[in-house]
Amino acid sequence: MHILVIEDDARVAAHIGKGLKAAGHVVDIEGDGRAGLLRAAADSYDLMIVDRMLPNVDGLTIVQTIRATGDTVPVLILSALAEVDERVAGLRAGGDDYLTKPFAMSELLARIDVLSRRGPAIVAETRLAVGDLDIDLLGHGVRRGGKPIDLTAREFRILAYLARNEGRVVTRSMLLEHVWDYQFDPQTNIIDQHVSRLRQKVDRGFGTTLIHTVRGTGYMMRAAG
Repeated sequence: MHILVIEDDARVAAHIGKGLKAAGHVVDIEGDGRAGLLRAAADSYDLMIVDRMLPNVDGLTIVQTIRATGDTVPVLILSALAEVDERVAGLRAGGDDYLTKPFAMSELLARIDVLSRRGPAIVAETRLAVGDLDIDLLGHGVRRGGKPIDLTAREFRILAYLARNEGRVVTRSMLLEHVWDYQFDPQTNIIDQHVSRLRQKVDRGFGTTLIHTVRGTGYMMRAAG
């Protein structure tokens, strides 16, 4: 398999690389989060091993970003953070497995074997379009009618999720699960506040409304009708 290892500890990265190569795998190693994310976007991999704590771009952000593109490459998160909440956060971010440091190479190889049974990765589109709205999932750029729109990271995730579900009702519970990754008080209006700000940026000043409210349920994105 062709495996990408993103690990900033040079000794750990070398140890992993040596073990994987001995097992017959082809290995690329990056020690920086941003460089690792760029490498993941540029090349096709059968599996990724991503350290949780990385310089410039952290491991969870890397996983969330590649998942936002629809890339289903198996990801093993490696971390010294062993608490249950940390492992849950890693899995909810899109990781397929979570291995804590220190670890035995035999266990790492066994987990890779299990993940490889999922089959080849399926890479989906890197852009989404709804009407005249264009979303660059890799660069996190948004344009409507050719005009750039500046969004926060949270607003971008909401917009991308709504666009990916174009024509379908997206409930507030769905947004909590897929955008926030943890539970809020269901009575909170934090979702409505974020969506309201998002609509001001995406719909205000344009002839067609894209983000619609479904009374008592949630929201729907559609270009017309």
